[in-house]
Order: sequence, then structure tokens, then C-alpha cells
Amino acid sequence: MASVLIIDDDDVARAVLLRTLAMAGHEAVGARDGVEGMERFRAHSADLVITDIFMPNQEGLATIMQLRRSAPALKIIAISGGGARASLDVLPVAEALGAHRTLRKPFTPAEVMEAVRTVLGD
Repeated sequence: MASVLIIDDDDVARAVLLRTLAMAGHEAVGARDGVEGMERFRAHSADLVITDIFMPNQEGLATIMQLRRSAPALKIIAISGGGARASLDVLPVAEALGAHRTLRKPFTPAEVMEAVRTVLGD
């Protein structure tokens, strides 16, 4: 199974993703924002990163760009509910920056697992 890093400032969303992935047999760890996510990635690289877009300290688009520079082959899924900027559709920008898949919140555990399987090639 894969090692997955979940970066999301929403504690509930992060916990649900961590539990969903762990129940599927993946090793999953979480981070609250892009700064913490990059620290965790440097300490323990992952096969897949799932990152929210709108977060404090460091947003997901900047995190995707950093991950692409440090690990070009890394698999990335970008997620977003739009946050306070719900009218902005930034998921296509995340794909242009290197995200392999995107998911719009809210999503189901089945949708997450389908995206993970697709991105990882399982």
C-alpha cells in the first residue's frame, strides 16, 4: 500500500481522509497547512499527497509548486471547497501546476478512493 500525506486545515476533513485511507490499508499522515506539509514531506516522503487549496500560512497552489520542484514524479491530488472564495474555481490551476487529479468538496470516501486508485495506478 502507499504512503499518503494529507494537507488540509479543516480538522474534520483531514481526519476523515486519514481514516478513509488507513481503512484501505494505506499509511496516512496529516498536516494542517502547506508549511507543515512540506516539513512532513521532507522528513518522510510520500507516494501521494492530497492537498487542500485554500489554507492559512501556505496555500495548496504554492505547496504543489514546491512539491513539483522537490519531487517531480510525486503523485498529487488537489481538493477544494472554495473556502471564502467559493466563486473561484482554482482546481484547473492546480492541474496546470501538476496535480494529477482534483476533487471538489464535499466528496464521498468512495470518490476519494477512486481518485487514489487512479492516480497510484492500483
